[in-house]
Amino acid sequence: MGRRARWVAVLLCLAALSAGALPAVGALPAADEEGNQDESLESKTLSAEDQVKDHSTGTRVVAGQIFLESGKSDSQSENEESFHSQEEEKENSLEELNSLEMSSLLNKDLEEAEIQSPVLTAIGGTADGEPCHFPFLFMEKEYAECTADGREDGRLWCATTYDYKKDQKWGFCESEEQSNKRRQMQEAEDVYQIGMKILNESSKKAQKKVAYQYLLKAADMNHTKAMEKVSYALLFGDYLKQNIQASKELFEKLTEEGSPKGQMALGFLYASGLGVNSSQAKALVYYTFGALGGNLIAHMILGYRYWAGIGVLQSCESALTHYRLVANHVASDISLTGGTVVQRIRLADEVENPGMASGMLEEDLIQYYQFLAEKGDVQAQVGLGQLHLHGGRGVEQNHQRAFEYFNQAANAGNSHAMAFLGKMYSEGSDVVPQSNETALQYFKKAADMGNPVGQSGLGMAYLYGRGVPVNYELALKYFQKAAEQGWVDGQLQLGSMYYNGIGVKKDYKQALKYFNLASQGGHILAFYNLAQMHATGTGVMRSCHTAVELFKNVCERGRWSERLMTAYNSYKDGDSNSAVVQYLLLAEQGYEVAQSNAAFILDQKEASIVGENETYPRALLHWNRAASQGYTVARIKLGDYHFYGFGTDVDYETAFIHYRLASEQQHSAQAMFNLGYMHEKGLGIKQDIHLAKRFYDMAAEASPDAQVPVFLALCKLGVIYSLQYIREINIREVFSHIDMDQLLGPEWDLYLMTIIALLLGTIIAYRQRQHQAIPRAAGLRPAVPQQEPPPEHQPPQ
Repeated sequence: MGRRARWVAVLLCLAALSAGALPAVGALPAADEEGNQDESLESKTLSAEDQVKDHSTGTRVVAGQIFLESGKSDSQSENEESFHSQEEEKENSLEELNSLEMSSLLNKDLEEAEIQSPVLTAIGGTADGEPCHFPFLFMEKEYAECTADGREDGRLWCATTYDYKKDQKWGFCESEEQSNKRRQMQEAEDVYQIGMKILNESSKKAQKKVAYQYLLKAADMNHTKAMEKVSYALLFGDYLKQNIQASKELFEKLTEEGSPKGQMALGFLYASGLGVNSSQAKALVYYTFGALGGNLIAHMILGYRYWAGIGVLQSCESALTHYRLVANHVASDISLTGGTVVQRIRLADEVENPGMASGMLEEDLIQYYQFLAEKGDVQAQVGLGQLHLHGGRGVEQNHQRAFEYFNQAANAGNSHAMAFLGKMYSEGSDVVPQSNETALQYFKKAADMGNPVGQSGLGMAYLYGRGVPVNYELALKYFQKAAEQGWVDGQLQLGSMYYNGIGVKKDYKQALKYFNLASQGGHILAFYNLAQMHATGTGVMRSCHTAVELFKNVCERGRWSERLMTAYNSYKDGDSNSAVVQYLLLAEQGYEVAQSNAAFILDQKEASIVGENETYPRALLHWNRAASQGYTVARIKLGDYHFYGFGTDVDYETAFIHYRLASEQQHSAQAMFNLGYMHEKGLGIKQDIHLAKRFYDMAAEASPDAQVPVFLALCKLGVIYSLQYIREINIREVFSHIDMDQLLGPEWDLYLMTIIALLLGTIIAYRQRQHQAIPRAAGLRPAVPQQEPPPEHQPPQ
């Protein structure tokens, strides 16, 4: 490290000391999937726990989001006032001692930096080896950098004196090889932009396939972003034929170039064993490099791994660090109109009850609502407007159609439509231009009609001064009205005002109350704010576990959750290989529904890309992860796999443990029935008929569907119990205690002989009658009636 770099580092440290706090979480760089973040969590000198403690010093709320800042809370500032006064004296003396030395050193370093700045040297031409002169004059125009003007081959050149026309001194700024490479990369960039333009502007599958052909061409020219797009398309089978091996080669190439996306994807391949031998150690290394490069999915995967203890030591604080970084980005993307709806469809439920468990709207039903909307049905117009605004339930997000439906309903006087139009104008989009004035008009109309959405929107206008002067009292008033009607945005903003003490006295308990209410309505920012409060111990007892679960919930609402629907559509179209790869990646990110769906596809042996011998072990792994997150069916499946020996050895004791957990924690009727059966047979537990009956009865009480199989099982159990009772008693002893003379009288033997004689006589008579009937029946043949000939063949009368 040079002297200049060392002193710059010293200056940065002193600047941090004078600020007296860590950077605000809300100010963290919004690292996206393409890795735009320079500083990662692992490069911090403080541990994750220390960072959380430092962040607890103060927070603020902006647009319903809690962001951590450097200011201390009231109680902390009182406790630390004396300490700060002493520290300020030390800092002042330190600054006085070092100010002169610092200034002289900086000036010296700046001079050295100017001297050491790279000088561009001309290559070839008439001034080979001479330094380029900037600016230089060419064709009555000054150039401050190399140019390709005046050359047909596009090579960059410079003049080595100011006036090129006068001195004719020039040379190339690059070698011929560098020039060819630059032009090739420019050509690749042009091809990539054409492909992306088609991809973004078209919704037709055929057009998207054409777009990927352009991207494929750009990838062949070593364009990094094109290679990233193509490699993922080959991995998932998106508009290109699925090819795991080809995608792996591209990911390796991208990894060598330092692409965080490539590093994360290569980690996924090693984690799932697709195209490579599975290695959790290598997966962890690549995930870590991807996270260091700022890849949010890699951070999310590491957060889940530290939370669940997969391949690493379980660490709540490490999980909190990774999840909080991703949650900051997701929360910053949430707009006033809300995010995209995450559709979580379980394939097991979908197979048993198609369309019922998924919540998807059938095409016929959508067309019926559209027909009603065209006929002027206001409720249908509002419903379709909300569906197209947020997307979900099989309907794609479409702001144009949402605006049209809301406009129709608003013209008919619907307050809900007016309020949503206000939200769309307040937020602005490609379809609806941003306009605070128009938004305010719609919000006022809706609020005057008592609509909570309009009241909340009006509160936002007064809170942030959008189209009106800032007025905290009016903002509080409208938020309270909206919150009283149960509108989640009103509850969220009311919690924010109490948290930050805007218009009201700061009250963390009230803030917590309203954030909890908003979270019950599913508002992402409510989960985010609650997570911040639990992570910092603000208004509640600090709980790392609760904070991680809340941050995880927020992270799972990110834009990558859209792949859940893409995977479902792939499975529905019969492409199980594509579906299982997509579900496996989402499962790595910690989505429980993706873990169970991946396990289901593997369990059904529908994915040919996974070897037959590996199907059950991999399914067992993902059933186990889904069960750890509380999915009852997955817990029962674990019991089944150990009971029958699928993907593991037969282990009745382990199967019994899983069934018992499902019974006690989730009250599963299936688990109770299985426990009854194991008690009945004595599998993994001592045989106990009474406990078996108890579990069967519990299963019948837990679910009406279990009543028939429980009835049959109890009948069987009754027979077994009777046989066991007879087997256990001594029949000779029973008969020895019976006095037949007292029971049947002194002549009981005569009665018994008479009954036996009658029975013998009946049997003999019955057998004789059978012997007589058999020959007679054999000797007789039924007469075959003569058929009359058809009328046309009868002789005339």
